Amino acid sequence: MTHATLRRFALPDVGEGLTEAELLQWLVAVGDTVTVNQPLCEVETAKAAVELPSPYAGVVVELLVEAGATVDVGTPIITVDTGGGTAAEPPEAPQPGGLIGETTANGRTAVLVGYGPRSTEARRRPRRTAVPEAAGPPLLATAPDARSKPVRHGGLEVGRQAEAAAIREDAASSAAVAPGRRGPRPLAKPPVRKYAKDLGVDLAQLTGTGPGGVITRADVDAARTAPAPRADMAISAPRGEERIPVKGVRKHTAAAMVASAFTAPHVTEFLTVDVTRMMKLRRRLAERPELAGVRISPLLLVAKAVLLAAARHLLVNSSWDEAAQEIVVHGQVNLGIAAATPRGLVVPNVKDAGRLSLAELAGALAELTDTARAGRTAPADLTGGTLTITNVGVFGVDTGTPILNPGEAAILAFGAIAERPWVHKGEVRPRQVTTLALSFDHRIVDGELGSRFLADVGALLADPGTALAF
Repeated sequence: MTHATLRRFALPDVGEGLTEAELLQWLVAVGDTVTVNQPLCEVETAKAAVELPSPYAGVVVELLVEAGATVDVGTPIITVDTGGGTAAEPPEAPQPGGLIGETTANGRTAVLVGYGPRSTEARRRPRRTAVPEAAGPPLLATAPDARSKPVRHGGLEVGRQAEAAAIREDAASSAAVAPGRRGPRPLAKPPVRKYAKDLGVDLAQLTGTGPGGVITRADVDAARTAPAPRADMAISAPRGEERIPVKGVRKHTAAAMVASAFTAPHVTEFLTVDVTRMMKLRRRLAERPELAGVRISPLLLVAKAVLLAAARHLLVNSSWDEAAQEIVVHGQVNLGIAAATPRGLVVPNVKDAGRLSLAELAGALAELTDTARAGRTAPADLTGGTLTITNVGVFGVDTGTPILNPGEAAILAFGAIAERPWVHKGEVRPRQVTTLALSFDHRIVDGELGSRFLADVGALLADPGTALAF
């Protein structure tokens, strides 16, 4: 006879120096059988939203923390009855779900903190309420598709079949009626659930337009902007004061910006540039067959110009070591791109961006921003940045005075490109013009260096042929 062995799993430090995290939702319930590395819950750290895998195989006995609570690192969050088993040890025999870092027989790789597809091997307890069979078409076809290409899922390359399995599992588990709820749980992915929660939109009131009735971000936006009921139909109370808790990414960003603004002596310089030639080059590049399918954006060309200019002015790609009172000149440019997300501003970075071709850089930037907006950026991609670009032009803003990303010496704000009257070849003509703003740490970058760097970036955008002389 196997005796109960209760083990508690405490919130780990899933980032560098993490002290707390918000538990967004539980992915298991009391009575569920779990396997090693099966995702237990989703938490939001100061960096991103991640899933925590189980270190034990057994039956869930108790959920010690409610969804929505902020938990300190080291606090027990769940109790699992291992039935005499022990925590997973990498050298031991593999569990059904696979050990961390191990590729299982079905081709999956078991990973830590949400960097990959969920395991679909978990055994669920019997449903309390039957789900009608005619619940609509499947989310994704289950038949293999030889033409399917690998896709990014939680930071790893996996096939579309693996992602389909993960989405089907989400749909199956969401269809069950949770205790205390009046109906089936709406179908929506975790980032969409968090987005709706932040906006105060009740998913239960929405009809999903995604595959199989999945609620999308667009559905949430539509509900938020829907017209208010007529006065003769309903009476709504006047909107009062609203308080928004500052936690997770927003809390981290606020602390980092305060520390940066009052630690590094900022200087900002501005440069207005005629980028008509750059925009013509963009169109020509987009027509080239070898770049078919590549997103040739103005930001891509600005990023390339920044990388070329940084190679000529190495101190721009540096940081200040306060303890040693030294300037650290980095050997490679980890190019950060500021991205606005439902959770707040994040700055993921492309590692060693200077070594990438234009097509490779385009792919890296597209993946980086898409992943950030989905709230699935890996913590490793949010650390180690050395130089940053913030694209305020996408909001129709001409420019601004950007605050340095902590630990970096410079940040470039790229403003909106608009047609303006400009003196060209002695005549006033309509030209495509933008304004750049460079903020830099004056302890590292003096006025001359900052000016030369900004002038080089401007020259490359005004006349892309200048790159041949770099």
